[in-house]
Amino acid sequence: MSRSRQPPLVTGISPNEGIPWTKVTIRGENLGTGPTDLIGLTICGHNCLLTAEWMSASKIVCRVGQAKNDKGDIIVTTKSGGKGTSTVSFKLLKPEKIGILDQSAVWVDEMNYYDMRTDRNKGIPPLSLRPANPLGIEIEKSKFSQKDLEMLFHGMSADFTSENFSAAWYLIENHSNTSFEQLKMAVTNLKRQANKKSEGSLAYVKGGLSTFFEAQDALSAIHQKLEADGTEKVEGSMTQKLENVLNRASNTADTLFQEVLGRKDKADSTRNALNVLQRFKFLFNLPLNIERNIQKGDYDVVINDYEKAKSLFGKTEVQVFKKYYAEVETRIEALRELLLDKLLETPSTLHDQKRYIRYLSDLHAPGDPAWQCIGAQHKWILQLMHNCKEGYVKDLKGSPGLHSPMLDLDNDTRPSVLGHLSQTASLKRGSSFQSGRDDTWRYKTPHRVAFVEKLTKLVLSQLPNFWKLWISYVNGSLFSETAEKSGQIERSKNVRQRQNDFKKMIQEVMHSLVKLTRGALLPLSIRDGEAKQYGGWEVKCELSGQWLAHAVQTVRLTHESLTALEIPNDLLQTIQDLILDLRVRCVMVTLQHTAEEIKRLAEKEDWIVDNEGLTSLPCQFEQCIVRSLQSLKGVLECKPGEASVFQQPKTQEEVCQLSINIMQVFIYCLEQLSTKPDADIDTTHLSVDVSSPDLFGSIHEDFSLTSEQRLLIVLSNCCYLERHTFLNIAEHFEKHNFQGIEKITQVSMASLKELDQRLFENYIELKADPIVGSLEPGIYAGYFDWKDCLPPTGVRNYLKEALVNIIAVHAEVFTVSKELVPRVLSKVIEAVSEELSRLMQCVSSFSKNGALQARLEICALRDTVAVYLTPESKSSFKQALEALPQLSSGADKKLLEELLNKFKSSMHLQLTCFQAASSTMMKT
Repeated sequence: MSRSRQPPLVTGISPNEGIPWTKVTIRGENLGTGPTDLIGLTICGHNCLLTAEWMSASKIVCRVGQAKNDKGDIIVTTKSGGKGTSTVSFKLLKPEKIGILDQSAVWVDEMNYYDMRTDRNKGIPPLSLRPANPLGIEIEKSKFSQKDLEMLFHGMSADFTSENFSAAWYLIENHSNTSFEQLKMAVTNLKRQANKKSEGSLAYVKGGLSTFFEAQDALSAIHQKLEADGTEKVEGSMTQKLENVLNRASNTADTLFQEVLGRKDKADSTRNALNVLQRFKFLFNLPLNIERNIQKGDYDVVINDYEKAKSLFGKTEVQVFKKYYAEVETRIEALRELLLDKLLETPSTLHDQKRYIRYLSDLHAPGDPAWQCIGAQHKWILQLMHNCKEGYVKDLKGSPGLHSPMLDLDNDTRPSVLGHLSQTASLKRGSSFQSGRDDTWRYKTPHRVAFVEKLTKLVLSQLPNFWKLWISYVNGSLFSETAEKSGQIERSKNVRQRQNDFKKMIQEVMHSLVKLTRGALLPLSIRDGEAKQYGGWEVKCELSGQWLAHAVQTVRLTHESLTALEIPNDLLQTIQDLILDLRVRCVMVTLQHTAEEIKRLAEKEDWIVDNEGLTSLPCQFEQCIVRSLQSLKGVLECKPGEASVFQQPKTQEEVCQLSINIMQVFIYCLEQLSTKPDADIDTTHLSVDVSSPDLFGSIHEDFSLTSEQRLLIVLSNCCYLERHTFLNIAEHFEKHNFQGIEKITQVSMASLKELDQRLFENYIELKADPIVGSLEPGIYAGYFDWKDCLPPTGVRNYLKEALVNIIAVHAEVFTVSKELVPRVLSKVIEAVSEELSRLMQCVSSFSKNGALQARLEICALRDTVAVYLTPESKSSFKQALEALPQLSSGADKKLLEELLNKFKSSMHLQLTCFQAASSTMMKT
């Protein structure tokens, strides 16, 4: 079958690109003979026939649909010409997303929105959509934790719709890995968006100009069709005619039935009046029934009868009903006053308060009884708190040693959130307190601590009901359904006005609780003007750190209980501040008491030396600090919402100084022990480890401790403190998050080393001076002369005596601490060698025999103590030998060697102590 016309040919399209639903004009040849001839139109593969409007054989207008292809041909199909071709193409652009606040000239489809909060596509209403990406570049989430970012930007937000928006936080969180070039593109995007907004409505109109034209065309078409109907000009509109007909029909009907309907209304009113009189004859007996029910407490019956009477006779015009209804109102007014008095009575239960408020609400009492009740409860709680303080203060002045039975914590039978407080706290005190709370425990509790327990228990017994009363007031559950409906609008206004007032009430209660607690536990933290109101305690001695820790636990439990009531955190901030101040004070007092306890450690020194030359004092010192820090473990731990004790630099400095003071107090104790007179030393319990050698019988059962031996024991303890104890204590400080540990260690080590050096020099002076002083008299005993002396036959006695004295020092030091031997002997030998060198250099000349004798004695001493020689002592021996004439003959050298061997052989037993291993480390 041959077609009568050529196939359609598209030669142009305007515009040639656009987003879906863009209106385009297609031009070409053979595009159809009419609208019915057009049977197909596709653009980029999408069928656009539904929106096509055939204009002529060379022009078609349509809208582009949601095509799958980005670019494609325009194909027209007609009955007469079949499927056509195209010489042009259309490019489909991706639509720009329109935000919820952006203007648009066309209807925006509610497409699925990608919710970044849940990482999934989710269809949600347009009003809930978040603003688009403000930078217009790809978001790359960082690996930084949200907690770290919140700590870094405290009080700020990464949400760019927030008032506290932080650009740095947003960039770190979303663009931490973005290059600088991309960030420059983001700046350009922001500027473009700002310029676009500044263009205002003009740009909006330009972008949707075609839409306005289409709307104008549609309105014009409607107007033309109405103009085509000629009845509008001749007889008026059809709707106007219909309205006139209906009005005439209504007036005719009213005229026909007006008299009949009037008689019917009158009969109905008469019948209804008789029915009302018969039905509500209880009104005449109502005043008497109200009085009887009030006496019996049946307020519900009274209220029901009153509501019934009010609904029937509240607006009646009958004089008899008015008279009796006035009597009812008089009785009801008396009932209102009675219920209000009962409502404001204290103490009362929450159940009774709600019941009376509901009664007054149903009776439409004037004012706001619920708010009056809240105010009365607020004053009652404050009065209870101050009465509690006054009672404890009077009890303290009357009987300082005991608690008044009236104020005993166990006498309050009301249930409380802190019912388990005392038992829990006693278990956590450990060995510092009694393990069980027996009958005598409460008498040992300081009055101020007992007062804080009582005060917190009182607040927690009253405040929950007070808070619940407010919540019921806010949500309207205090009122009945009838009253709720009638007064809902008015009450909502009252609630908004009362919120600030109630917040001030809670703040006042928290303020009083904190101030009363501070007055008892931290009297220096309240101002002088408030001391009389919140203080008044005659503080003779400060509370110990253990009782302050107990008070911290009490206040913490109070805070937890108040938080459980869902009281806003800003109202509880003063309690958090109190907890922090109590924790800081507890740490300070504990460290001060620890220093006092360590000061008394000198009295516990038993001078019992173990294998390592130590007494129990370093161990007792470390245990004392460990116990102190262990008692602070619960105080130093940060509960949820609490700040660190060491948050403030001033606190860090004070704690650091107290810690240094503890170390220096112990160092001072060591110094006192080392310089204590012999008469003050109790040696009845003195002993030495059985494995320690008892050289030369220096230690026996009847041993009396000498000042030199005390110096040695303290020196040994100092060495152990430097190598072990102080480092262990630093680890304990670090474990408990103390600050300035490096400073504590440095200052303590410096003080310890200073004491160690001073004691060591004292001991060396005591031991070396006698040996050095005996050398010169021993050398020249018997008018010995280096110029005129006999050939040497051996080492003279003065040198043997000096060696024996050195051996005695060795024995004394070795008995206490083996590790001190090299350090002590090396210094003693330095002094001896220096003196010997000086004496040799003072000799004007030596004879041959004199030079040989001097060389023999110098070499004998040098070889004997070779293992303890230091560079200084070696230099002294070298100078002494250089002062002597050199040996000229081999016979002299041989004689020298023979005499040295003879000396070593004859004193082999005595010199055994100097034969130490060559690897011994000597401390200089």
